[in-house]
Amino acid sequence: MHLNLGSILRGSAARRPEHVALRLDAYTLSYAELDRAARGVAAGLLDRGVAPGDKVALMIPNVPEFSIAYFGILYAGATVVPLNVLLAAPEVEYHLRDSGSCLLIAHSLFGDPAAAGAAAAGVPLLAADADDGLGALAATEGVDGPRPTNPADTAVILYTSGTTGKPKGAELTHSNLFLNCALVVPRLVPVTHEEVALATLPLFHSFGQTVIQNACIALGATFTLLPRFEPGAAFEVIARDGVTLFAGVPTMYFGLLHHETATPPDTSSLRLCMSGGAPMPVEVMKAFEEKFSVQILEGYGLSETSPVASFNDLERSRKPGSIGYPVWGVEMQIVDDKDHPLPDGERGEICIRGHNIMKGYLGREEATAESMRGGWFHSGDVGIRDADGAFFIVDRIKDMIIRGGFNVYPREIEEVLYAHESIVEAAVLGVPHESHGEEVKAVVVSSDPALDAEALIAWCRERLAAYKYPRVVEFVKELPKGPTGKILKRELVS
Repeated sequence: MHLNLGSILRGSAARRPEHVALRLDAYTLSYAELDRAARGVAAGLLDRGVAPGDKVALMIPNVPEFSIAYFGILYAGATVVPLNVLLAAPEVEYHLRDSGSCLLIAHSLFGDPAAAGAAAAGVPLLAADADDGLGALAATEGVDGPRPTNPADTAVILYTSGTTGKPKGAELTHSNLFLNCALVVPRLVPVTHEEVALATLPLFHSFGQTVIQNACIALGATFTLLPRFEPGAAFEVIARDGVTLFAGVPTMYFGLLHHETATPPDTSSLRLCMSGGAPMPVEVMKAFEEKFSVQILEGYGLSETSPVASFNDLERSRKPGSIGYPVWGVEMQIVDDKDHPLPDGERGEICIRGHNIMKGYLGREEATAESMRGGWFHSGDVGIRDADGAFFIVDRIKDMIIRGGFNVYPREIEEVLYAHESIVEAAVLGVPHESHGEEVKAVVVSSDPALDAEALIAWCRERLAAYKYPRVVEFVKELPKGPTGKILKRELVS
């Protein structure tokens, strides 16, 4: 049996050749044009000696060249290794060496670290930018279509964030990614081929790659690119292109909600919003839905799960604050520290199994075995399941604070902070304490310069148990964020 993830593009190009596949400002590519470009890149890769199964790395932002190169690599039967465009040269070198990539295709905006990293790793570098349009790579005569690959072959290697130790490459198969984008996502929301999705989540990240790029292409819909998220620019693109679907991480919703404009932004085309990547504060969700009259559905997933594992679908009652229910073909359970299943309502680690689970971590058999104990992928997230089967994220295991022997979950405290009218963003973490082991600290962004730490601590003390409320508060102008907009708590630890 053969299955190549690239078949989603080939199929939509056959069905809807003239329909716009992707847009960047005034520039558009139809499905026929995107398919033709991908076939040319595939032929160019094969001409350069790239063999089926070889790894080819990409360091390209949200521009058309990303999708052209991505599907060109798949069409060649090779494996895509998307890299964070903000990597420094030593990090580029590490990823190239660790993945065994034989080639790096990089945008000129990131040419210096890409060139230095590629040179250090001994890997050839090819430029991909708007002026060249991958023309230097593409062959005149493209391949006929995607090369035959097996469902279990590795299609994409996604590197985890590496909050502890070196980043690990999650090997995702053609079957993993095909089922997630072509079957799971369309089952969750009532989408049609006339949708226009905003692609501002980085395409090198699993959320933007599967839920926006690949799902839209499988459907034959359009996605419009915004290389760098900025609330004002996002509102402009939504109005200009008639965006119907928006997917983002919570910090993007914070930004849109608090963005000040002279006139109300036109978001009338929006039908549905999706949130993932980090827990969505309930107060932010309620405020956003009230202001823009559009529903947000929250889901959950990880790079290792392709990524979608659960979702609040429209056919079941939505529970704000919940990550929903396991998606089609996927099972989830809550286990204790001995991997024993826990009853509903008890806190434990979320474990997942199904068609969406990675093959393993590239070259790391021990790490793979540890994460896949008992045939279940162990997420590292603490959660509960309610009597209806809906799951809720409590926190990351590694983020849990132990204060005086009591477990404190930062997300619970962050929800209280977000309920304060002056708090724009918040992050809670543990800091060393001589007698308690750890103390609870809140780092916040406030819209009210007059708000002080004493008043905010008092607010929390009224709403939280004595061992939970923060004793330390730090006010900052902004919180550090990763490329997807996720708050980076590790950078707040000093």
